[in-house]
Amino acid sequence: MSLKVEKAERETTQSLLRRFAKAIKQSGILKEARKRRFFRRPLSDKSKRTAALRRLRAGEEYERKEKLGLNKSRFPKFQA
Repeated sequence: MSLKVEKAERETTQSLLRRFAKAIKQSGILKEARKRRFFRRPLSDKSKRTAALRRLRAGEEYERKEKLGLNKSRFPKFQA
C-alpha cells in the first residue's frame, strides 16, 4: 500500500507534513502497521494446552517450595 503526497507550489513544509499525516490517518496505513507490528503466529490447541499445564505446574511447585521455605530470592537484599 503506497501513498503519494506531492508538494504544491508555494506550499510550506509544515503544511505538506500536515497533509501527509492526514492522508496516512485516512488511508488506515498506520493502523494496519500497528496491528501487524507484534504479530504472533497462532498456536495449535495442543501447544496451548501444554503451555497452560506447564504454567500450572510451575505455580504449584512455587507454592510448595514457598511453604517449605525453599524459595530463595534471586536478588537478596544488600546488607551493609
